[in-house]
Amino acid sequence: MSKVTEIVENLATPIVEELGLELVDIEYVKEGRDWFLRLYIDKENGVDIEECGIVSERVSEKLDELDPIPHNYFLEVSSPGAERPLKKEKDYRDSIGKNVYVKTYEPIDGEKSFEGILLDFDGETVKLEIKIKTRKKTVEIPFDKVANARLAVTFG
Repeated sequence: MSKVTEIVENLATPIVEELGLELVDIEYVKEGRDWFLRLYIDKENGVDIEECGIVSERVSEKLDELDPIPHNYFLEVSSPGAERPLKKEKDYRDSIGKNVYVKTYEPIDGEKSFEGILLDFDGETVKLEIKIKTRKKTVEIPFDKVANARLAVTFG
């Protein structure tokens, strides 16, 4: 995590939690010549544009006070969407029984990406049920080998 995202997480978390929301993720990225600070927020039944606006306003005020970013940037606050990233252990536990996509740092059984039903998460191992043609197979992925993971939307 970069210094900027760490500072922003520390100042945004109390604001977001006070509103009954969850701070899912923070990105601080350069796209072309512009810098973007993106906050992804969520709650049980999703967030609306009004909630994003309130968080944006309050976080912006705090950022203006502290001024941790030395150059111009665009602040964006939105929902993580249907394919919400899984970042914290709580995210994994809350996603048991759901379809997820997991990418690993190194191959496991010769593969680096998996999509399937999250069967279990014990803090150390992500257990997925994946389909290979008509067969189902259980894959256990060490949590420290997970590069990134997210919910995966399935159609049909």
